[in-house]
Amino acid sequence: MLRKRLRTILQVLFFSGLGIGLVWWMGKNISEEGWNEIKNAFAHARYWVILPVFITLLLSHYLRAIRWKLLINSMGYHATNFNLFSMVMIGYMSNLAVPRLGEILKCTLLSRYEKIPPEKLVGTIVAERAVDMICLVIVTFITILLQAEVVGSYALALFHMITGSPGENMNTKGLFIFIAAVLIVMVVLYILFKKFRQKNWFLKLKLVLKGVYDGLLSIRNVPRKNLFILHSVLIWILYLLSIQIGFYALKETEGLGITVALSVLSFGSLGMLVPTQGGLGSYQYAVQKTLLLYGIGEALGYAFGWILWIAQMGIVLITGLICFVLLPIVNRNKIVGG
Repeated sequence: MLRKRLRTILQVLFFSGLGIGLVWWMGKNISEEGWNEIKNAFAHARYWVILPVFITLLLSHYLRAIRWKLLINSMGYHATNFNLFSMVMIGYMSNLAVPRLGEILKCTLLSRYEKIPPEKLVGTIVAERAVDMICLVIVTFITILLQAEVVGSYALALFHMITGSPGENMNTKGLFIFIAAVLIVMVVLYILFKKFRQKNWFLKLKLVLKGVYDGLLSIRNVPRKNLFILHSVLIWILYLLSIQIGFYALKETEGLGITVALSVLSFGSLGMLVPTQGGLGSYQYAVQKTLLLYGIGEALGYAFGWILWIAQMGIVLITGLICFVLLPIVNRNKIVGG
């Protein structure tokens, strides 16, 4: 138990340090004049804009819970809308402490209250993440297609940074090493399978993997696929709308249009993939560099990135805490009877 707590503490410190380090690195490059701009932006920001942003994001999180319900129902299980929405918000809130902890907690809590095998829930979460990644790729592609002259070079540079490719030509040696590594892993896994397939721990692992596989197949088995697709589209439209509304928080960004919001959504979401608390540091950096392409200075872009991030994390903390408190109260009969 002590070792587990120590590991959790170290994870929190590491990811917090990473996020704070990114924030410090961004801040040290801002001049004194830039800091004055930031202070002025925060002093004159229209904070009432946060309310409609809250409502928009809250609706997107609710639709995410309903979409998750479609996957769970396709496997023959059922869960209440409140429990699913609570799991979504508690999961997001937990990720602010330790990235990816929320996925584990969602499975554990929902399994407790709704009697659904946790390995099945893991599969549905993996399926959801796969769908979200596809949506992000589509949104990014649309962004580049509509604004190639503005964001094309930035997207290419970002791609090279992520893949580690210094230029346009593919590194043949690196590709060969990757293929060889994949083949070696496959051979090792086959040998381990033959050797340990009758062991208890292997049978348990096989059960978990089967649950994940069933969860992935749940997308194919969703009875109302059109509804699932519609929810996925609406979730990302609401994300886009929250950014467009957010532009009105600052006088300097209020005139930015929907195409700029699309760019912020695309590259800001990529920043969220960095495993810090809610994309701390990386999200602000991505938003800052994106707005720079549209003539918004680094200082104002930095300020706007923080306003968006605070709005997003604020709703996660507030709603997550409320759901965490209400969850055992709403489900007290299930606990007593379960």
